[in-house]
Amino acid sequence: MSPTSPANPGCPTRRLTTAQALVAFLARQYTERDGRRQRLISATWGIFGHGNVAGIGQALMEAGGGRSGGGGNGGAGNGAAHRMLYLQGRNEQAMVHAAVGYARQSGRLSAHAVTTSIGPGATNLVTGAALATINRLPVLLLPGDTFATRPADPVLQQLEVEYAGDVSVNDCLRPVSRYFDRITRPEALIPAALQAMRVLADPAGTGAVTLALPQDVQAEAYDWPEEFFAERDWHVRRPAPDTHELEAAVRAVRSARRPLIVAGGGIRHSAAEETLAAFTAATRIPVASTQAGKGALRHDHPADVGGIGHTGTATADELARTADLVIGIGTRFSDFTTASGTLFANPAVRVLHLNITGFDAHKLAALPLVADARAGLEALTAALAGRGYRVDPAYETEYTGAKEAWEERVEESFATPDPTARPTQTQVLGLLDTLVTEDDILINAAGSLPGDLHKLWRTRSRDQYHVEYGYSCMGYEIPAAIGVLLAAEGRTPRRPVWALVGDGTYLMNPTEIVTAVQENLPLKLVVLQNHGYASIGGLSEAVGAERFGTAYRHRDADGGFTGPPLPVDLAANAASLGMRVLRATTVDDLRTALSEARDAGGPTCVYVETETPDTVSGPPPAQAWWDVPVAETASRPAAVKAREEYDRQVAARRRHL
Repeated sequence: MSPTSPANPGCPTRRLTTAQALVAFLARQYTERDGRRQRLISATWGIFGHGNVAGIGQALMEAGGGRSGGGGNGGAGNGAAHRMLYLQGRNEQAMVHAAVGYARQSGRLSAHAVTTSIGPGATNLVTGAALATINRLPVLLLPGDTFATRPADPVLQQLEVEYAGDVSVNDCLRPVSRYFDRITRPEALIPAALQAMRVLADPAGTGAVTLALPQDVQAEAYDWPEEFFAERDWHVRRPAPDTHELEAAVRAVRSARRPLIVAGGGIRHSAAEETLAAFTAATRIPVASTQAGKGALRHDHPADVGGIGHTGTATADELARTADLVIGIGTRFSDFTTASGTLFANPAVRVLHLNITGFDAHKLAALPLVADARAGLEALTAALAGRGYRVDPAYETEYTGAKEAWEERVEESFATPDPTARPTQTQVLGLLDTLVTEDDILINAAGSLPGDLHKLWRTRSRDQYHVEYGYSCMGYEIPAAIGVLLAAEGRTPRRPVWALVGDGTYLMNPTEIVTAVQENLPLKLVVLQNHGYASIGGLSEAVGAERFGTAYRHRDADGGFTGPPLPVDLAANAASLGMRVLRATTVDDLRTALSEARDAGGPTCVYVETETPDTVSGPPPAQAWWDVPVAETASRPAAVKAREEYDRQVAARRRHL
């Protein structure tokens, strides 16, 4: 007869280590939304060290962590349906990025866990955790921690704090986690694990969740109640709007003459794209998109006017300047979206914000409509249906005409008049644009590419455009692409997934190429070599810093960086990590290489050196301002001039009250 739990008399127990119990618990957690059920934690990424190899590492081995189920003696009671897939990472930050890419592609309904050793393995999680939390994407972090029992003090990699004996480096994860707990006793895992799942499955509160696991507690055995290992469903709710807020929203829309929708990532997380399309069909209100919201409508939808803000289109930004009602849907209204508080310039403008969190819904002194994006749009559409609201036809003609004019600018940027020339960055995007279908997914995060993509890319499906710009984290693209590929696993044929990176981003974090090779994932990596930080180089010039420290070049005689380009061969580096590499030197070469990469069944890199564009062939300049403070005193003319322009722009900023 099985022993019974002292906490739950009569309930059978199972004797497992804390780590074994945690893995078995995670394998039995599910989310459910709209009748669809899926594993909440479908895999665990890990790099093993002395802080987790004997605990979580041993537990994952017993849980059948291999791709096909693996071995193990089933000590944690894992049948085929309850195995925990193990994925081997090379860098702890990159593992979090891969998990975030998976969660976003999975609609936030399924996530990955990440386990690390103590010390540097744990602190390497901080950047990835911040990215996950800022972008409202779920990831479970399981860093090892120093001994709870303190048999020796200090132990290897322990941070000694004179005024607090219970602090470890893992406390760095507190401000970037939506939930944090340290499991200092086995039985403390039960409430902590349940709280962790609650947060991960909460559409209004999700982000990084951290359970710090002292290495001795991981290996300690306990008699766990069998109830702890029962399958558990976490319902992902769709809260409907309050009737009072809904009526206020209806009045605001009906009184608007020049309304503009700002579509954010909440539309994608809520799977509200079709509902948004129905709303715009009824009202003809134009839709601009943030980086996270791009794809809420297809690029060729009549109401889609492109990206908004500093990296937005001229069409969207001019509509924003003259709008009398800005309708935010699932956005954070960051400074890139609002042009640092200068974009919504109409003196009479009001903001209506549909968001699942009250915190976001009240930004810019908005009329709040706190609800799930799809549920809120459905309610707003129904409430307006009987009241005959539709924008004036002249307004519709205005924005559709402006959209057509912008499309001509896109064509100019994408054009490749000389097939034997070295391509510019925007021409690379143009060649890719001719190749992809709605099946393809593009991933990017930082540098000059996000601006070009936001302004120019023609999004063909709800999930094609995957640009992380909440944290703008260099090094995100390659591991995130792996996460996206894992989320799409099982589809035949597999969707083409492209990671677009510059040389600066590549040098930050190429390590997970090895993981893509190990798993034989058909990652399509496009490396654009422009010998420096292109985005920050341009910004540096604009703020009077004269591109100092932004080029990848040898030092010159004066100590600057204006010498020849560094002899760095990123293509050879990618090949050395196991990728097949296709080098392209001309437009024609690149066209052929991209097509070959798209059809490849394994990890393939397209490497191209890009040409600096001229004012005609390059991307359109920024259509709205972004606040980067300029030196108030300076001796060099470039900085003095930049400060004059800064003061002029700052004068246009406003508070929305």
